[in-house]
Formats: sequence, structure tokens, C-alpha cells
Amino acid sequence: MRRGSEHIILERSVWVERIPDGQPMELPEGQSVMITQALGSAFTLWVDGQLVRLPGDEADAIGQSIPETIEIPDSAGPEEVEALAWEAMRTCYDPEIPVNIVELGLVYSCDIEPYDDEGGLLVKIRMTLTAPGCGMGPILGKEVSEKVGALPHVERVEVELVFDPPWDRSMMSESAALALGL
Repeated sequence: MRRGSEHIILERSVWVERIPDGQPMELPEGQSVMITQALGSAFTLWVDGQLVRLPGDEADAIGQSIPETIEIPDSAGPEEVEALAWEAMRTCYDPEIPVNIVELGLVYSCDIEPYDDEGGLLVKIRMTLTAPGCGMGPILGKEVSEKVGALPHVERVEVELVFDPPWDRSMMSESAALALGL
């Protein structure tokens, strides 16, 4: 969901991450904000000429509901974890671009390995960013790790940010390019 002109007054103070450097900052109760993007599990807000990312679990501060997560079938077995991991990553969005990180071509690989003798799994994800100096990398990596780590049978998630090969527009899916008008 994209927004653009809806001004909202914060109902309470809240911590956000400044875009694009990822620095935390506190917004006070009563601050006027505008939702520019509400995709995945976070909100991108426009505040006094600056974009910030509000985690979904803080949605009540802007009068919104916490975004829904993917539904995981009760019968999901270890063999389904890779497909579920890709589905979970499709709910992660670059805060400045209204396309998920998978369709943007930012996820290079997702490998599943045994982790322990009880059937637990290790998920290794290699991903990149649209720009090497983007401070949102650790924040996106954490979001991916949390969402994939919540899947059944996953005991550990390792997210590696890599810049070889460097990302370029040719890595986007056709639907991403169409969504961005490219």
C-alpha cells in the first residue's frame, strides 16, 4: 500500500531509523508525519523533509494495525522451509522502493543445511543492497533474519551482506521493473 498525503499526528513518542543511513532517532508524541509507504512489516514516514522507517510493531504510534505476517501451515515440514523462507523474504521491502527485496534481485541465495541432531535447520542467506554505502543494510538483514528465523524447524539464520556481484537494475524481476516504470 502506498500513501502520500495523509498527515498523521504521533500518538506517542517512538524510535525510528533514519533513511538512508539507518541511524536511530526518536520522534516525539504530537509530531506530524506522513506515511509514504506501508509495505511488508514496516512503514516509511516523511518527517520534516526526512524519510524514516517505523517498525511494524510500533504501528499503533501512527494509529495503524501491526502488519500481518505470512501464514505458515501447521503441517510445514523441513522440506518446505526453503519455499517459506523465500515467501518470508518477499515481505521485506527496501524502505525507499515499493518492491520487495526478492523481486528487486537483492537476495542472491538461500541455502538450507542441517543444524542439529533434532532436525533443526540453518538457513544461510546471501544478499546485497541497491547501493554499497546504504546504512539500511543491517536493518534489512535483521528483518530478514527475524522473519526467516520464525519459520518452523529453523534454529539459526545467517544473513551475509555481499557486494560481489554488485547489484544493478538488470537483477530485478520483470514485474519489479514494471512496478517501477523501468
